[in-house]
Amino acid sequence: MLQRPFVPSRAFFTRGIGRHKNKLQSFELALRDAGIEKQNLVYVSSIYPPHCKMISVQEGINELLPGELTFCVMARNATNEKGRLVGSAVGMAFPADESQYGYISEHHAFGADETEIGDFAEDLASTMLATTLGIDFDPEKDYDERRQIYMMSGQIVDSASAPCVTTGVAGLWTTTISVAVFLP
Repeated sequence: MLQRPFVPSRAFFTRGIGRHKNKLQSFELALRDAGIEKQNLVYVSSIYPPHCKMISVQEGINELLPGELTFCVMARNATNEKGRLVGSAVGMAFPADESQYGYISEHHAFGADETEIGDFAEDLASTMLATTLGIDFDPEKDYDERRQIYMMSGQIVDSASAPCVTTGVAGLWTTTISVAVFLP
């Protein structure tokens, strides 16, 4: 019997912030804040599977089992500089035709607020999907103009992001994570 590969049927966004004197422990605290610290995370690339449904973070976390291999797309950033704005975001672009795949992007930056970093992540995912679908657009236009073209094409139905931004604290590492978690 042919075994089918794992193709996720559901996904959810989560995000977290961690602060600690050690960089690795600040990452662990960000995982705890996001509710995924008990998982064996497996990082995957940027395809949002056909027929995959977005669910709430609480619904998704409730289904996770400690030690489970958990596939995700993660954006991660860290700083140990007091007052430095640090952030990360995953963005998704969803095709209008649910039998087609979408895209997920990861972005991390310093000095960008939640709107900027979230829009950038959505722009990355939407642009990847638009080029795959053959949507004609000018890459030099700003994101708002391109987004209108994407949506008006009828081939991209929506985009979303989960930005996580905070400010560094003196004497501590500050880590931000933004994660798209997949479930069977």
